[in-house]
Amino acid sequence: MVKILIGLVVAIVIAAGGFFGFERYMQHRVEGEVEAAFEQIRAAGGKASHGKVSFDLSTRTVTVADIAAETAAPMPASVKIASITASGTRQPDAARFAADTIEVSGIEVDWGVAAEPAARLSYKVPRITVKDYSGPTSPLRQPPASSPADAYRSALEQFAGVTASSAMAPTLALNIGGAMPTGGDIAYSGLKFHGIKDGRIAAMNVDEAVITFSTQPGGKTTGTLSNLAAYDFDALAVAAMLDPQKANDDQYYRLYRQISTGAYTLAAEQGLRVRVDGITVDDVAMRPSRLQLPALLAIIPPAGTVPTPEQARDLIDKVARLYDGMRVANAEMRGFSMETPQGPIKLSAIRFNLENGKVGEFSFEGLDARFPNAPVRVGRFALKSLDIANLLRMSAQFSNPAQKPSLDQLLGMLALLEGVELKGLVAPYKNTGKPINIDTVDLSWGQFIGPIPSRVRLTAKMAGPVDTRDPAQMPLVQAGIDAVALDLDLGAAWTESSRAFVLEPVAIELGSLLKATARLSLANVPRGVFSLNPVQASSMAAQIEAGALELALRDLGAVDLAIAQFARAQDISRDAARRAIVDNIRANGEQIAGSNPDAVAVVEALIRLIENPGQTLIIKLTPLGKVPALQLIQLLQDEPIVALAQFRIEVSTGL
Repeated sequence: MVKILIGLVVAIVIAAGGFFGFERYMQHRVEGEVEAAFEQIRAAGGKASHGKVSFDLSTRTVTVADIAAETAAPMPASVKIASITASGTRQPDAARFAADTIEVSGIEVDWGVAAEPAARLSYKVPRITVKDYSGPTSPLRQPPASSPADAYRSALEQFAGVTASSAMAPTLALNIGGAMPTGGDIAYSGLKFHGIKDGRIAAMNVDEAVITFSTQPGGKTTGTLSNLAAYDFDALAVAAMLDPQKANDDQYYRLYRQISTGAYTLAAEQGLRVRVDGITVDDVAMRPSRLQLPALLAIIPPAGTVPTPEQARDLIDKVARLYDGMRVANAEMRGFSMETPQGPIKLSAIRFNLENGKVGEFSFEGLDARFPNAPVRVGRFALKSLDIANLLRMSAQFSNPAQKPSLDQLLGMLALLEGVELKGLVAPYKNTGKPINIDTVDLSWGQFIGPIPSRVRLTAKMAGPVDTRDPAQMPLVQAGIDAVALDLDLGAAWTESSRAFVLEPVAIELGSLLKATARLSLANVPRGVFSLNPVQASSMAAQIEAGALELALRDLGAVDLAIAQFARAQDISRDAARRAIVDNIRANGEQIAGSNPDAVAVVEALIRLIENPGQTLIIKLTPLGKVPALQLIQLLQDEPIVALAQFRIEVSTGL
């Protein structure tokens, strides 16, 4: 029995000695690997040091204290960390290190991000907790960093080798300073990152960010942003934008699937108050071939210097390429409001999308403001298919103030926009104290021949008050009409194959007065007539021939208004005024009947309309042969009867 006990004690002593011996061996190995990692930083020209390294074999916990590192140019930075503790450590293979949990405390980073003007970013993070970490045992081989872009790209590529289920930091403080005239602080709280793998982050969240910036002179602006979230971020997509080797890569790389925020508020000491309820941006992607940041950064002139016109044009062209290389499926800002001395300005939403340098649609919705002393409301204002990239390139041509843009250059800007839409406008009309209401205005154009569109369409529906101080509107006032509504639909298009120009539709409805529709065509319209050269346009216009004209005019009250106005001017009764107008029409008709028998039908139709208001007058003019349009215009001015004789006239009336 005694022998058995002695053997057991010896076994325990041997086992304990082996355990502590192995633990000392592991301690020595861990210290060697940590030191090897720091030596790589020193070999790259930086400085690195650390304090005590400890290892607990029972919990496989490694702790490194008092870490300090400095990197050299082009992006000098210093890092201080109070301690790093990794628990549940293991080494799946010779190249990777894993840990159940990593706690990093007391982090301070100072980063020089620009030399001219000197700018620095200083970060302070009390604690970061990383779960289920896996990464390389030592930093990847770094190529020489000849520029900040190289250093950024290298850091992003290093990040691609890291995997973690989550990383969290309760707070993060950022100071932006240096030699800049303004600086500021950003305090983040509740930072969370989930699903880190292969250079991607499945979700990033920030509970709140408080932004405080200095303004000139001596002011301060504070902004608060809540619930910032980003999904499916790809760091390698950013690295591709920084890689000169991908300068010919024309495919899109998605940076984010979605970015969203909660409310954002901004308050300045001068009294400015701004609030945004939320922002959402979907599917943000970029093309390396169009978005090479190193090339853009290389041409930015140093601070304090004025770029030459050539440099300015080059810079604008590079910025245009940025827009060429971006894609945003949808961007939306909701619930904007701002306090101003005239009163609050509110905007329900701003929306846009972007691809290949073009904004498919850029819209403002729900504007409510006061300018300058009356309320203004806009339901919706939109620009359709705005080519921002080429707008920038065209503006570069105007950068030289000594060289004014030509007319064709100015008109050429029309091709960069396909249309404008306005809905729900309520604004004061002159000084009448009454509003003008625009239900809708939709203007679009296209099919350009040089700088001139050969297709145009305008629809509008609006209503406004009658101005009692305008002599031209006095007949309406005297008739008791205090508001007039206008409904308009106009279209024009030229077809090259048939050389036909058609003005259609033409529809005008003027409140309770009249409604007119028309169709006008021109034949043999040459392409050369769409020219800014007046000599060429005039020469080509001589080939144009008049086509058919169809006009339908429905009386909604205009006849009675004209009769009442005539009766008032002549101080006679309305019946007498009606008879006088009819007699005048009949007398004029007899004068022209000899030269154009069809005119008799027109006269009779007009008389029926005057005698029986509320009818529809329909007139069709068909050319009897080839009628040169320019000659017809001249005849209408000099001898209208002869001009009408060139057409067959068909007239009818009805309810």
